[in-house]
Amino acid sequence: MGDEGRAVVKTYVPPEQKSVWREHADDLDMSQSEYLRTMVQAGRKGFLTGPEEGGSGDATPGGDGLEDRVLDVVDSAGVVSWDELVAELSGDFEDRLDDAVQTLSENGTIRFDPRREGYVRQKDT
Repeated sequence: MGDEGRAVVKTYVPPEQKSVWREHADDLDMSQSEYLRTMVQAGRKGFLTGPEEGGSGDATPGGDGLEDRVLDVVDSAGVVSWDELVAELSGDFEDRLDDAVQTLSENGTIRFDPRREGYVRQKDT
């Protein structure tokens, strides 16, 4: 899958801030990328102010929120094909999968085996 229609955004924060964000993302069962996108979008929509103060009140923190994400894509593009929706929204899964594989590799649960050209579970030794 390509990255058409997506761009990398980088930011630098103190390690303590990243740790807090990572922990909150984990609590919400989100990747760090998904967490940051969600929080930025929520802040832009007045999410934290509540519906009586202009926020939508429709966001679902910690939940799937797929309907909200579909609406965000449609609102930003105007007209979106099925394939464009799939491409836009499946990126979150890729980010989460990448984070999971990285975590499992870092803690020694899995490793990449070049001979087999794939990931394998580490044997307990």
